[in-house]
Amino acid sequence: FLVTSGAVTASTARAGWLGRIRFLLLFLDDAKVKNFITCFKDKQFLAFFFKQLQLNRSGRYQDAFPYLSPCGREHNFVRCDDRPIVFTHLLRGQAGEELLSYCGGGDRLVVGFEPEKLVMFPENGRVYHPAPQKAGGVGLVKSSLAFELSPCFEYSQGAGGPPTHFRWQGKRYPLTNELVQLIRSNSSA
Repeated sequence: FLVTSGAVTASTARAGWLGRIRFLLLFLDDAKVKNFITCFKDKQFLAFFFKQLQLNRSGRYQDAFPYLSPCGREHNFVRCDDRPIVFTHLLRGQAGEELLSYCGGGDRLVVGFEPEKLVMFPENGRVYHPAPQKAGGVGLVKSSLAFELSPCFEYSQGAGGPPTHFRWQGKRYPLTNELVQLIRSNSSA
């Protein structure tokens, strides 16, 4: 299942069986809407789909589809321009903790917000945050959210260098940049 956006036609969808596993390749590349989440609004479905999402180690289509979301005997093969996990909102948990919500799942799809682990990737200027490990360990921060967070970045090495600290809720966090190697090593970025 290739997540990219549009109407399902004979030219944009292919289905079949690989042994006892059903597969569907849904190509959304040529559509006006380029976002899987805007096509599928059901939060329960999105939560299920993205909780199942993992690196594709199936032995099939790994080069073309680096991610896989299994659903019983159905395998949904996924590719994306950057990362499949996209953080869209900051939320407060029931205990007051800060959470990052991802992929349209509201409070069903969240990770704890770790400001010190934010990375402004030097090669593309995008902001990343740790994501569920089985989905590659790195998620992209949506551009509008990154824009909201951008005044919190500090640049001790000058404007030409990468940010070194992040000011959040009255605290100054040194940025670890530990995600940089992970982004480069499994780079679809």
